[in-house]
Amino acid sequence: MNYIALEVAEVIQETHDSCSFEFSVPQEQSERFRYRPGQFLTLRIPYQGDWLPRCYSLSSSPFASENLRVTVKRVADGRGSNWLCDQIRPGDRIEVLPPAGVFVPRQLDGDFLLLAGGSGVTPVLSILRSVLSQAAGRVRLIYANRDEASVIFRDLLQQLVAAYPERLQVVHWLASVQGHPNVPQLAHLAAGFEHAEAFICGPEPFMDAGVAALKQAGLAPAAIHVERFVSLPSESEQPQGGVVEHEGALATTLTVELDGEVREIDCQPGELLLSAMQREGMEPPHSCLVGSCASCMCTLVSGEVDLLHNDALDEQELSEGWTLACQAVATSDKVHLRFPD
Repeated sequence: MNYIALEVAEVIQETHDSCSFEFSVPQEQSERFRYRPGQFLTLRIPYQGDWLPRCYSLSSSPFASENLRVTVKRVADGRGSNWLCDQIRPGDRIEVLPPAGVFVPRQLDGDFLLLAGGSGVTPVLSILRSVLSQAAGRVRLIYANRDEASVIFRDLLQQLVAAYPERLQVVHWLASVQGHPNVPQLAHLAAGFEHAEAFICGPEPFMDAGVAALKQAGLAPAAIHVERFVSLPSESEQPQGGVVEHEGALATTLTVELDGEVREIDCQPGELLLSAMQREGMEPPHSCLVGSCASCMCTLVSGEVDLLHNDALDEQELSEGWTLACQAVATSDKVHLRFPD
């Protein structure tokens, strides 16, 4: 993987259990680290003689003159989050993959309904700030936390509400006061945003409740976007790709749209499509290699594939034509993939 070492410019203690890390990007790497609101970075973290890839959403905005920033919340027994919060200091260097992910608005115009739980606010904040600075629509953020001390970016959100009083509404939900939000409660809070684009990020039960609530509130399924992260295996535990035995697998002609170019390559029966691209010297985005992080998400323009494993895409995304290059095996003699710009 083509990791790039970036210098940590600043470490910010956001709450008692969360920190933000800002990275300086050298001018010669600025194009590679150009990003869209809602995307994430993959950090390569040393751990007991191995390396842990960990995906953290960017909480900075690409439309502000600021460093890249990811915000990390400690997880109980979390190998990556605790190492970062305990060890990293300004001036240190961390290996980082360029931004990836498709949890991004198609456009910034229109209204936005944002649901965040805990550290799930990080990509949502990037979207929120980008919409406010670049467009004219309304934004409602429903932000659930355990208690007041757990609210990340509390002061920044207050400042944004004061700066955009007619466009931004922040609804704080504290489990210590109200209990965990349920589907009817979240649906009620969505009233008036039935035609908005919705983005949900947080713990799994919160996101599931959010999806059900927004459908109940009348939002179209295609307007509801969810960001799911799982803990990735260490590099020593990752599969090496290549060719697998798979019923129905066919040799295929693979057309790939990537980085503004179109290439056509041949794949063996059962060859993972990501592996075939790498064999031909291409550099598609990827990280976990096990179908969990969504770094290699791409659109299946035509043809048929089977996914060997999938922890990243939900039924809505699959129905929209998304697939995972690291887990896709061709089951037709022609396949056409398109990676996001």
